[in-house]
Amino acid sequence: MRWVLAPTLGLMAAGCATAPLDRSGSLASYDNLTPSDDLLTKSQVRVSKAYVLGAKTARIEPTAFTVAAAREPFSDQQRSLIKNAVNRAMCFALSERFRIVAPTEAADLSVRAVITHIAPTDATAAGVSKVASVVPSVVAPGVPIPVPRLPIGLGSLSVEAEVRDRSGNQKAAMIWARGANSFTSAPRVSSDGDAYDLASAFGDDFGKLLVTAESPFGKISAPPSIGSLKASLGGASKEAICEAFGRAPGLTGMIGERIGLPPDWTDRGASANVAPEASGTDAAGDPSRGN
Repeated sequence: MRWVLAPTLGLMAAGCATAPLDRSGSLASYDNLTPSDDLLTKSQVRVSKAYVLGAKTARIEPTAFTVAAAREPFSDQQRSLIKNAVNRAMCFALSERFRIVAPTEAADLSVRAVITHIAPTDATAAGVSKVASVVPSVVAPGVPIPVPRLPIGLGSLSVEAEVRDRSGNQKAAMIWARGANSFTSAPRVSSDGDAYDLASAFGDDFGKLLVTAESPFGKISAPPSIGSLKASLGGASKEAICEAFGRAPGLTGMIGERIGLPPDWTDRGASANVAPEASGTDAAGDPSRGN
């Protein structure tokens, strides 16, 4: 089995973009962070298990960009969609155990994420990869022939996030970094394609850290609940406050991803009736943050 697994892991590593696991200064503390990786993700985590397991309510603060990350060539609409993808995924994941309250309400846990690194997708390379993946179905109809994505122009994302108690003390933290890869990352013909998908992956991972009070890496995840599955397919979340981040693109989004459409073609973003980002500013414009 090892002689099969080793080449596979080597191929995945070779076809994967790298993302830095640097410390930007956005966390209140970096003490006691422990490395916790999986095949695709590099991370460092800490969690005060007893406190987090005893918490009942959570408040999601606006995701932000550091000054350095905000300089990358993305439009305001793209940055907004990426930040919203983080918050929506966290909201869905946290809803498994917590009652989610509005940004103005007090909560046992206050959750905030900061995007510290973001690399754009090469839309041209992604388009070539998508065309290449269609060719086998034309040449050999009915025969499933997987075609790896071109290992160039892959996007990546790094995020720092922490949880504070009612007194402002840090109770959990995570530094997370992942790059798109040639085998599991669907190419989207848009510079924000990979970052958008990775944003949702991070939000889900951080949510799981808080729901279980354990690292989500290095173990087999529990199957999603019916409510979580429903929300991921575009239905209403268990917690009504998650509507502030809009509903998941669902089947339309899956089809869009399959054919390589830009994220904003299928994701409407945050609800027009609620402004989840109104109560916060980017780390790039917040002098109280160490960026």
